[in-house]
Amino acid sequence: MSNDTSSGNPPESCAEPAYAKLNLALHVRRRREDGYHDIETLFAFCEDGDELIVQPAEDLALFVSGPFGGELLGEAAEDNLVMRAARALQAHTGRTRGAALTLIKRLPVGSGVGGGSADAAAALRLLSRFWALDLAEAELEALGAELGADVPACLRSRPARGEGTGTHMQPSDLGALVGKPVLLVNPGVHVSTPQIFRAWDGVDRGALGVGDALQIARSGRNDLTAPACALVPEIRNILELLGGDPPALLARMSGSGATCFAIYEGADSRDLMARRIETDHPDWWVMRSRLR
Repeated sequence: MSNDTSSGNPPESCAEPAYAKLNLALHVRRRREDGYHDIETLFAFCEDGDELIVQPAEDLALFVSGPFGGELLGEAAEDNLVMRAARALQAHTGRTRGAALTLIKRLPVGSGVGGGSADAAAALRLLSRFWALDLAEAELEALGAELGADVPACLRSRPARGEGTGTHMQPSDLGALVGKPVLLVNPGVHVSTPQIFRAWDGVDRGALGVGDALQIARSGRNDLTAPACALVPEIRNILELLGGDPPALLARMSGSGATCFAIYEGADSRDLMARRIETDHPDWWVMRSRLR
């Protein structure tokens, strides 16, 4: 069935989570000559997100399902980050074994929570295991960096302080924030990351702080919030709603938007706000989760 020379038979199927990514703070420091931006950010991850399932097959194939799967159906399979990750892994290792991949798309597309990057990262982790490649994490991260700036962080799916384009990372400790309930809210609007970065005003407002994760986050900011709100005013409405909730420890937009989040001390406070939003804004997307 394959001209792969690795020994053993692959499992019938296995799955890999693609955890939602949050930027607890995101400082844009400068616009580089290559068109990218130097940033400083504090990555955190939720317990929930998309999911990727693999089964044996002679060739590579991708199937998409889930609440937001329809948004990807018009996209050419080869353009999907999951397929690009699989092809990159094949090319890097010289393996030609196939795989039938099913992406369960639970996160909105273009929403600032690393959906596509997390999916690509999950594909690299899953196929490395499924194809018994035994690649080091650093090797996978180098491959991931070629697919997108957030992919290396999503490969780890662990708290980290990111610099450069976000690919230079130092492990971080969420401390007391681990396991804290978090509420994600999106107004149902797709946001273009390049467009938001282009709209950044170019002002360096200073470095990311130091201290524990909550101190860093609270003293920090997301420099992409203003251009995102100018493009999607609903983001400001969400931030005012979440930020005006006294039990929230932190309320912020993630990445380039449009998803915003609030971290809570207890699940009751989170769920109360979630029910309020679901009642008052039934067209908004809401996800309850916890920080990993």
